[in-house]
Amino acid sequence: MPEERARRFRTRSRDTGPPRTGADEKATLRGFLDYLRNAIADKVEGTPEPQVRTSGVPSGTSLLGLLKHLAFVERLYFLGEDADHWSATMRPSAEDTVDSVLADYRETVERANQVIDACPDLALPAPRPPHRGSAPSMRWVLVHMIEETGRHAGHADILREQIDGSTGR
Repeated sequence: MPEERARRFRTRSRDTGPPRTGADEKATLRGFLDYLRNAIADKVEGTPEPQVRTSGVPSGTSLLGLLKHLAFVERLYFLGEDADHWSATMRPSAEDTVDSVLADYRETVERANQVIDACPDLALPAPRPPHRGSAPSMRWVLVHMIEETGRHAGHADILREQIDGSTGR
């Protein structure tokens, strides 16, 4: 059994350091956000069914659920869209697949990056659904999304390691 465990932990062990980003504030914030976005997408990619949707913790959190949730959060803060039922954003449907959730996440990130890139001043308000009150600044949204994505990337690290021993970013 110890040999099997050691083999599993050699399956995927790599780590990458923080990104080298551009010279200005927006490039730095976006660089770190993209780094974390890629980290969590990499944790989901290649994870087999049913493990990718199986919870490794009592809360019901799964790798696929984390990525699906982050796509909704990106759409809320960068695109001004809202979810009808936020609790459902963490639960993949039977129709959701790794490929479909990854494609949706990547398409959402691409659209979000277009909004970020078009913002001339980070002090300006980010898009916001009408019923949500006043919009925070784009600066606040970028920092919050770094925190949100980083937090869930950490959860994904643990869930993926429980599945197949993969570690690293």
